[in-house]
Amino acid sequence: MILYEGTAKAYSDAVETNQIISKLEEAFKEKLGRKLPPNEIGAYTNSLSFMERVVRGLIEYVIPLTSNRIDFIITGHDEAGNKNFIIVELKQWQKADPTESEDIVGTFLNGCIRETTHPSYQANSYKMFLSDFNENISSGNLVAHACAYLHNYEKNNPEPLIEQPYTNIVEQTPIFFRDDQEKLEKFLAKYVRLGKGKEIIYEIEAGKIKPSKNLIDHVSKLLNGNKEFILLDEQKVAFEKARTIAKNKNKAILIIKGGPGTGKSVISVNLLGALLKEELNVIFVAPNASFRETLVKELVKEHAAVRVKNLFKGSSSFLEIDPNTFDTLIVDEAHRLKDKRAFMYQGENQVEDIIRAAKTCIFFIDDEQSIRPEDIGSVKEIKRLAKEYHAEVTEVELVAQFRCAGAEGYINWLDDVWQLKETANYDGWERKDFEFKIFDDPNSLRKEIKSKNEDNYKARVLAGYAWKWTAADAGNQDAQVDDVEIPEFDFKMPWNSRKVGTTWAIDNNGINQVGCIHTSQGLEFDYVGVLVGKDISFDKENLKYLTDYEAYKDNQGKQGLKEKPDELNLFVRRIYKILMSRAQRGCYVYFYDKNVENYFRTRLAK
Repeated sequence: MILYEGTAKAYSDAVETNQIISKLEEAFKEKLGRKLPPNEIGAYTNSLSFMERVVRGLIEYVIPLTSNRIDFIITGHDEAGNKNFIIVELKQWQKADPTESEDIVGTFLNGCIRETTHPSYQANSYKMFLSDFNENISSGNLVAHACAYLHNYEKNNPEPLIEQPYTNIVEQTPIFFRDDQEKLEKFLAKYVRLGKGKEIIYEIEAGKIKPSKNLIDHVSKLLNGNKEFILLDEQKVAFEKARTIAKNKNKAILIIKGGPGTGKSVISVNLLGALLKEELNVIFVAPNASFRETLVKELVKEHAAVRVKNLFKGSSSFLEIDPNTFDTLIVDEAHRLKDKRAFMYQGENQVEDIIRAAKTCIFFIDDEQSIRPEDIGSVKEIKRLAKEYHAEVTEVELVAQFRCAGAEGYINWLDDVWQLKETANYDGWERKDFEFKIFDDPNSLRKEIKSKNEDNYKARVLAGYAWKWTAADAGNQDAQVDDVEIPEFDFKMPWNSRKVGTTWAIDNNGINQVGCIHTSQGLEFDYVGVLVGKDISFDKENLKYLTDYEAYKDNQGKQGLKEKPDELNLFVRRIYKILMSRAQRGCYVYFYDKNVENYFRTRLAK
C-alpha cells in the first residue's frame, strides 16, 4: 500500500507549495481509515523537506503482512538499464548511543531514552522482506537497495553508529548524516540516475506475496537434522494429513487438537519447512509474541534471524489481506486468537481474518488454554466460520504426552485438581515419572530453581497475575522493580524484563526474574517453580476455588468480568494449570493460600 507516489518534479513541487502533508493526510484517511497522527505530521514536515533537497518518490509504503511502513522509496534505472529501487529510512535523531545488543541502539524517543533497532538494520530488514516475499523482486525483475538518512544528526569522530558492533550492518546498508547530502546524492544516482521509475512503482505494488526459493532453501537447511523437530508416532500421522490437505487446492481447514506437551509445535514447525519445499505460499501464525519470538531465536540460533522472522507473523497481520492470498496459514496456539476487544487490533475476528486470507488453514488448538475474554479461538468458532466460507473441515486429535517426562497422568491430575475436568487421576500419578514438590517457603523454591539452572537445566520461576506490574515509564523498563513480593518471607523478585521482552525465557538473566503466562505459554522448560498468589483461594466447606477480582492484576484479562466471577475463576485456574505444565522434568510450587496448598497435598495420596 502506497500513501503517495509521484515523479521527482511533482514531489518537489508538492513540498515547495506545502501540499505534501495534506496529500498524505488524505491518503492516510482513505487507505487506512484513520487520521494521520499529529506527531507524525511534524515528523513528515521535517523529514520530507530534507528529502526534497536530495531528489528534488514513493512515500510511506506499507509492507505487506506487517504494520511497518517504509518511509521513502526511490525508483529508477541505472546506466546498465537495470530496474532499481532504494529504500530510505529517515530519522530525525540528533544523538544515539551504542548498546551491548546486536543491531540495537539507544536514542531519545517518545519522551525518554529507549532502545530501538539501528537505522541501517531497519532499512536492511525491509529490503530483505521485500526481496524474500515479493515475487517481482525475488525473480530478479527488480533490484533492491537500502540506506538510512539521519538529516539532523551531526556525525561524531569517532561515530558510534558506524563503529563495532555495527560495522557489518552499515557495510550492507550505508548510513548518511546531516553533512552527507552530497554522498547521499551520489549513492542514489548510482542506481536511479536514468529515471523512468513510474513503472517500477507499479511492479512493486503488484508483486505477488510469496516466499522466495532462496528463503525456502535457507529455512530447509535450518530444519534438516534438528533433533528438536523430529516427529514421533501420531505426530507423524497428523503431519502427513496436514501435508495432503495443504496440497489440495480446495478451500479446506484442518483442526489439530492437543493438550500441553502433545507436540503441536513440533508438527507446526515441520509443516512450515515441508510446505515451503513444496513451493507453497505459507506463513506461520502465532498470536503469542513470546512464543513466536522464542521459537524463531531457537530455530535460527547463530544464524541471522531477520529472514526467518518474516515467515512468522502475529495473528493481527491478516485483517486487510485479499481473500485466498496464501496457499496455507499454519496457526499455532490458535486458542489465543482474538476478537475486537484485543489491544491494538483494528478488526472484528482474527479467526475470520485468517480463514479468509488462505486457501488452507491448519489450526493447532487446545480449547482449555484460552485465558482472556478476548480469546475466541475455539474449535466451535473455527467450524462456524468454515461453514460460512464453504471450507471442508478435518479434525485430528493428539493424545500422547511428550512433556512432563511423558507423564500423561500428571497432566490429567492437574486437570482434576484444578477442577477443570474429572479424570482417572484423582489422587495423583506415578510420581517417579515426574517430580512434583510443594514448598512452604518461596525462597527455598527460588534456590532450588537456581540450582537446577546452574546444573545446565532450563529452569525458570513463573507466577500467576497476582502481583502488580510497575510501568516502564515509572522506572521499570528493565526489571528494576521487585513487584513480585511476599513480605512474610522477605521474598522479592521482578517480573520479566520489558527490555528483553518476548525472549525472556531464553535470556541468561531470565533466571533472576519471574515469568508470567504471556511469556511462557506455548514454551517448555526442564523445571519450573510456580508461585500461586492470592488471586485464588479454596473454600474447604464447599470444596471449590474462589477468585479475588481485586487481587488478579491482569486488567486486560479481567475486563468485563467483575460481575462474572465464574468466568474469571475459570481463566485463573486455567492459567495455573498452564504454568504448572510447562516443565519436562519437574514442577515446584509455592501456594500463598494455605487452604489451596492443603487441598493439593490431600490430592497427592500416592
